Order: sequence, then structure tokens, then C-alpha cells
Amino acid sequence: MEKFVPYGKLSKKKRREQDSAQRLGWGPLCPATRKPPHPKAYQRNKARQWPDAADGLSLAPLCAS
Repeated sequence: MEKFVPYGKLSKKKRREQDSAQRLGWGPLCPATRKPPHPKAYQRNKARQWPDAADGLSLAPLCAS
């Protein structure tokens, strides 16, 4: 049976072992994919959206001259 040693008196190696044993993982979740998008970041998909001819907007009258 191991003797009880207070956490403050443990060696650095033993403290790391104890901390890693107590630490829980993310399980099935991936923290990188659970982040909300940065509101000020440039969004390529939003910039790529051009009006379609089906919307009734066309550049033909502007280019006719």
C-alpha cells in the first residue's frame, strides 16, 4: 500500500502523472470543429455569391452600349 503524500510535496514527475490521470479527454467531440466562426474574419463563400440570371438581375442592359 502506497503512503499518502500531499500534492505540494510530490515530485514534478509524479504531479504530472497524477494530473494526466485526472484529466478527461474530449471523447467523441473534436474541439476544433465545435468553434463558432470568427465574426471579423474574411469569408470566401460569402464573397463568391453572385446574383444569378434566374433572380432577374442581368448585366446585359449595362453592356449593350
